Amino acid sequence: MEKITYTEIFYSLQGEGKWAGVPSVFFRTYGCNFRCKKFGRPRDEVIDGHNPEVVEIIKNIDRYNKFEDLPLVTSGCDTYASIYPEFKRFNDQDPVDIIANKMHAIIPNNRWDQGTGDAVHLVITGGEPLLGYQQLYPEMLEYCRRSGLRDLTFETNGSQELYPEVREYLFEEFTRHGRDYDRLTFSVSPKLPCSGEKWENAINPKVVKSYEMIGYTYLKFVVATREDVADAERAVEEYRQAGFGGPVYLMPVGGVPQVYNLNTQEVAKLALERGWRYSPRLQVDIWRNAWGT
Repeated sequence: MEKITYTEIFYSLQGEGKWAGVPSVFFRTYGCNFRCKKFGRPRDEVIDGHNPEVVEIIKNIDRYNKFEDLPLVTSGCDTYASIYPEFKRFNDQDPVDIIANKMHAIIPNNRWDQGTGDAVHLVITGGEPLLGYQQLYPEMLEYCRRSGLRDLTFETNGSQELYPEVREYLFEEFTRHGRDYDRLTFSVSPKLPCSGEKWENAINPKVVKSYEMIGYTYLKFVVATREDVADAERAVEEYRQAGFGGPVYLMPVGGVPQVYNLNTQEVAKLALERGWRYSPRLQVDIWRNAWGT
């Protein structure tokens, strides 16, 4: 049986976007097509290779015995251990039935549907969860659906097409036959220039429009300054021209409190000025963004 390499499986509150505050199981896959080395760093800084903080961690990598021992970073991708090959040994690899069993084991009552009108959501995140592993999701999700799974979110950078067979499965099982449209959510966080990624690689309106055709889809931009927001406005215009009609969120840069707290009020103000939505990062507010939150 084929296996998926993943960083974490944990039960927490969704911290961001439309479903903030909802009890959720997070399945964080390993691997990403982006590096986002410059989040929280000067826009004109030139970075060759790894984010500087990650360079220091790699130099001392023998100090760490398990994933939970790895330190948090104040800049760059805050889930760096799920994207850089140097950290692959800290990740796990299991077939989909074992992964589903691990998810079920941490849900209250071992069921997604709590029988009270409420349900635990499944969030497939990364890294970038819509890379090659997506071909295994229908089988994994079938195990979960047998235990009452109804609500699914993909947290994606919006650069990856869905495989036709995966697209058909998601449409048939989550949004067709009278099911609520937002049972399937695509939380799309396109990477602006402040991340260090190239515009032509990161902004893919046709891909995001294709998500919207089968599930509730919104854009969530990570920003710190008015210059970042100007980039977001340019990106939104491109998405609108492609026919995308979903909402837009602004979310503050910062994977640790000392960075995040510097940005919250300014980003909220910038969102209000444009009539866009504001997204918190509850995992930073509540747990200081510790692993497993």
